[in-house]
Order: sequence, then C-alpha cells, then structure tokens
Amino acid sequence: MNIKAGVIAGFTATVVLSILMVMKAGMGIMPELNVIKMLAGMMNAPLIMGWVAHFVIGTFVWGILFAALESKLPGGTMKSAIIFSIGAWFLMMIGPLPMVGAGLFGLNMGMMAPVATLVLHLIWGAVLGWTYKKVAG
Repeated sequence: MNIKAGVIAGFTATVVLSILMVMKAGMGIMPELNVIKMLAGMMNAPLIMGWVAHFVIGTFVWGILFAALESKLPGGTMKSAIIFSIGAWFLMMIGPLPMVGAGLFGLNMGMMAPVATLVLHLIWGAVLGWTYKKVAG
C-alpha cells in the first residue's frame, strides 16, 4: 500500500473533478445537482466548508482507501481505479443523495442525475488510477 501515492492521486483526481463540476455549473447543466452545496447543507455550514469536505473526502478518504484496496481489486491499476470509482459513485447514490432529499440514486432530480454523476466518477477514477500508477511507479 502506497499512502503517499493514494493521497496525491486522490487530490489530483479531486481537482479534475472539481474543475468539471464548476464547468458543469457554469454551463447551467443540472444546477440542482451541486455536491458542494449538499455537503455544506449536511454540515449546516458555509459553502467553503462544503469545498473543504469535498477535498478531504476525495484526497484522504478515497485516496487512502484506494491505496489500500488497489492490489485487491481485479485488473491493473487503471481497471481497479475505475471499479473503485463505481463503488464510490454507488455509495453516493445510496447515502448522501437520499439524505439530502434527492432520493435513491438522485432520481428526484431526474434520470440525468445518476448518469451525470457516474460519468464524473468514471473520469475521477481514470485520473485517480493514472496518477496513482505514475506516483507509485
């Protein structure tokens, strides 16, 4: 397990995901699907705390967990990162989204919610795997 590589990969993937989220919002695509606002609301905190939580979760929780599981998941680093990202997406669909009233899989926001978040998670997973592989060597 390479914790350093996991943290760096988690941070890098979260930066890319964050850029995509800001771009999505800027284009007016699914404005109701604002994970940062949801996280801040769950903590009853200012929006900046939603960003902090987003980066802590993506960098440390998911980054270190991926480092711990990477060798146990099927396939190489890239395939295991994609599988891992689907697991992270699934947990978001059955945990936080229903907790904030978006319904199971976010379906209260429409069919695009699970699809859009899956695409974002797959991109996050690809960046996570690529970066982890480069850093871990």
